[in-house]
Amino acid sequence: MIISQKMLVSARSLTAAGLVGFSLMMSAATDAKTFRWASAGDILTMDPHSQNEGLNNPMNGHVYEPLLTRDEKMALEACLAVSWQQLDPGTMRFKLRDKVTFHDGTPFMADDVVFSILRAMDKTSDYKAYIQGIKEVRKVDSLTVDIVSTGPNPTLLDQLTQLRIMNKAWATKFNVLRPTDFKNKEESYAVRNANGTGAYILKSREPDVKTVFVANSNWWGKRGNVDEVVYTPIKSDATRVAALISGEVDLILDPPVQDIAKLGQNKDLKIVDGNENRTIFVNFDQGRDELLYGSKGKNPFKDLRVRQAMLLTIDVPAIHKTVMRGLSLPTMSMIAPQVRGYSKDLEKRPAVDIEKAKKLMAEAGFANGFDVTFDCPNDRYKNDEKICTAIAGMLSKIGIRIKLNAMPKATYFPKVQKSDTSMFLYGWGVPTFDSLYTLQEIVRTKGEGADGANNFSGYSNPKADAVIEKLKTETDFKKRAELTKEALLIDQADVGHIPLHHQMIPWAMKKNVTVAHRADNGLYAMSVTIK
Repeated sequence: MIISQKMLVSARSLTAAGLVGFSLMMSAATDAKTFRWASAGDILTMDPHSQNEGLNNPMNGHVYEPLLTRDEKMALEACLAVSWQQLDPGTMRFKLRDKVTFHDGTPFMADDVVFSILRAMDKTSDYKAYIQGIKEVRKVDSLTVDIVSTGPNPTLLDQLTQLRIMNKAWATKFNVLRPTDFKNKEESYAVRNANGTGAYILKSREPDVKTVFVANSNWWGKRGNVDEVVYTPIKSDATRVAALISGEVDLILDPPVQDIAKLGQNKDLKIVDGNENRTIFVNFDQGRDELLYGSKGKNPFKDLRVRQAMLLTIDVPAIHKTVMRGLSLPTMSMIAPQVRGYSKDLEKRPAVDIEKAKKLMAEAGFANGFDVTFDCPNDRYKNDEKICTAIAGMLSKIGIRIKLNAMPKATYFPKVQKSDTSMFLYGWGVPTFDSLYTLQEIVRTKGEGADGANNFSGYSNPKADAVIEKLKTETDFKKRAELTKEALLIDQADVGHIPLHHQMIPWAMKKNVTVAHRADNGLYAMSVTIK
């Protein structure tokens, strides 16, 4: 067998146990409830292949389902596929769940799977990481499909957990055959409307106001006792906390770090937390000869000495202590501990050394520093704008004069995704839980498909690219770990990126709410029970 025993153990146990579904789903309770929750930013789009973003993906996951999913411990589970078999090194066959219908009553069939995966491969899709290595999708019969890869594909099952299935007939009817081009602010019927097979039906969508889902009575799976979900984006930290304390909402996904202790002392509330598999880092334009937004002349970020100076100046322990109030895991690695290929050996960070940094700046020809605009979201990551403000103050010590440009993620992502930036803060979670997802999308030179798909800085190192190419088809987990370490060491030596920390993600909720905390920060109402 080409894909490793370790990777397929979940699949075998599922099929042997009679093709069970979501283990995270609890038996439906008789007293159905409305679940109201909030976080700082809004859903970006209901188009399931348009925007690969941390909040957007699980919200779409209430309506649209993938072939495989993950349980609360992030193990692979059957979903719309009930079993899968490796036919040859490049071909995997999937048997589909029978008697499943879309929300409009249309039967779920193999044609929908073929259509959806091909749709995700379109040039306007932001899901290229999840079609990595896929060459072809073939219908075998009405409930069987073959996915053909260009060679051995060690992360195929992981990728499929994020490729959600649309109804081909519905997409044809409403002219949404290709993904909505989010970065160019395209509108389509699929942005505010949806038709999936999932546990919940989209009832209403008011961007930046409220989104409501209602239970799908024909769903094949089992859920808790939530029959209505009301999501409200509340940007203000104080207002969001007040809404929880007053009972206006049942849960907030991103309580401000300065309020965690106070919320934990409230007898009517509780906190559950853990670290997310998301790494926050600083990135900068290394491709252009001159900055788009900053001092004119030679692009300072193309000089390794300038990047080294920045690394020696950004005080990550201080950010951890004062900005994050201890709720972060400082890092020098571009992947979190939960990600396959992680090595603790890569965590050692050089100590802050302002004098050495100044010398490096002078050697690079920037003794007097330079100006640059720093793009930053203000409603996406924990304390994102505060992190950027702290970094701006730190870099001023070596003459880097920053103009902070903070904005909502709905504006930020289209800007950065067009590389319309000179310096930016970015966070990268890993839904596949495999290092290739980060290395191919962020570190690899921009190319076709998933290669450099989120490399908006122009970073490029042929040696790193060669290692990443090997990682695409290597199925031995020990060798994959060695390749991952090699690629990350190359990036560290280049200071291709400046990692800051892995996010800690406390959730604050009423005492009567029961939900499993997830390392991917995905909140699914199917696993919520309200007493």
